[in-house]
Amino acid sequence: MRIANHAGRAVLVVSDGKAADIATASDGRFGPAPQSVYDQWDAFTAWAATAAPAPDVEIDAARLGSPSPAPSQVIAIGLNYADHAAETGFEPPKDLPPVFTKFASSITGPYGEIALPDGGHTDWEVEVVAVIGRTAHRVTADAAWDHVAGLSVGQDLSERILQFTGEAPQFGFAKSYPGFAPIGPWLVTLDEIPDRDDLALGCAIDGETVQDGRTSKLIFSIPRTIAKLSQVITLRPGDVIFTGTPDGVGLGMDPQRFLRPGETLRTWVEGIGEMEHTFR
Repeated sequence: MRIANHAGRAVLVVSDGKAADIATASDGRFGPAPQSVYDQWDAFTAWAATAAPAPDVEIDAARLGSPSPAPSQVIAIGLNYADHAAETGFEPPKDLPPVFTKFASSITGPYGEIALPDGGHTDWEVEVVAVIGRTAHRVTADAAWDHVAGLSVGQDLSERILQFTGEAPQFGFAKSYPGFAPIGPWLVTLDEIPDRDDLALGCAIDGETVQDGRTSKLIFSIPRTIAKLSQVITLRPGDVIFTGTPDGVGLGMDPQRFLRPGETLRTWVEGIGEMEHTFR
């Protein structure tokens, strides 16, 4: 099942270019707000499994938003691939991954323009995004997937000058400019993902691939990450987790490279989809 946010309404993607409005198909039982679907996740998925709604929406890519546009928490994991840790000069984590937040005001959809901060060094970081479907607190890694609604594609865009300004790194602050958390193009439920622990992910600038990785190389797998987080945090339905980026970011290049106005960034995750953003 693929759930999208089309023009601010929750829809089920039923074929290429076509979707069914969830509120209409369910006679108002679910939706129309995309976020509300996660609050009734078990009831919604039970309905969707047998509903087979007819398509009534022509998907316009420009009107797609994040499948979870207003989560109560946006959590991000740092240095979760050994090669990425090495390229940025950090030791890979052993017992606990670095955890930080991105502010929800930075969330945007899978297509469109994103403004670059004046005088900044904005970097790219492709990531698989996990969206929580059931409340999780003190869950085990073995049980963690049961609390996930599905996966999406994400970019943890990062302004590196601000990130390393001051006495301590400004991880969350420097990664929360408007548009710095694009997510999409939709949420894919786990039953549609052949191997949820080994997904190819990457991104390209103007056709040049800069990141090319696999989630099987995560230091803390997605279920292990959720288990670690849930020992402290109560994860709520609709919460968003950026699970880490592989190597190939601009900060780790020699010479370093950052996004420039007019460039287009295409981002993809195997079995989920892709996003495309132009910078100004």
